[in-house]
Amino acid sequence: MDLDFLNNKIVSLEKEINVARGERSILQAQLDKTQSEIQSLEEYENILSKVIILFQKTSDYGRRQAKTQIENLVTKCLQYILESDIEFTIEISESRDIPQAEFYVISNYDGYSIKTKPELARGGGIVDIISIALRIAFMQIHRPEIQGPLILDEPGKHVSDDYIFNLGELLKKSSNMFKRQIIMVTHDKHLSEICDLSYFVTNKAGISIVEKSNEY
Repeated sequence: MDLDFLNNKIVSLEKEINVARGERSILQAQLDKTQSEIQSLEEYENILSKVIILFQKTSDYGRRQAKTQIENLVTKCLQYILESDIEFTIEISESRDIPQAEFYVISNYDGYSIKTKPELARGGGIVDIISIALRIAFMQIHRPEIQGPLILDEPGKHVSDDYIFNLGELLKKSSNMFKRQIIMVTHDKHLSEICDLSYFVTNKAGISIVEKSNEY
């Protein structure tokens, strides 16, 4: 009897351990997702800060010009990727003679519109798209001109699979249009395949193995 009791107890404990491991895996996945979203929002806040500084350093005329250029470019990027009637708008006000900017997206439906902050609109995908578009806009309108490539770390990591193809096409078109090289790190198979040159990096026993993946 004692042996049977111990065996049953062991089986019961093993089940509890397996359940705990499953719960831990779920919590870890949720933690990883949350940390990824926090990183995206921090990157987004960083680029917004740079755009606001750009507004603060320009004259009223230059500010209006920059505002229009940024709104148009980001709106076109959103519409191209999401294939919907959505707009990006910037509202500029002054506090103690210092320009302040608020950023919004306007989703237009049949007969009505919804205006929200980007981080509250349709999840993280919108933030990722706007962040990329703002980087492109900032580099193109900044004076003096910013030279060099556009470097992206995991672009569009929260963009759904339904739109990732459009994001890849947008990056390729932007590179050609603005004659600016884009260097990115990505785990997304489609984004890696649209590049002119890509490298596949694996880790084996603590050593990074780099292999050329494609060259068109």
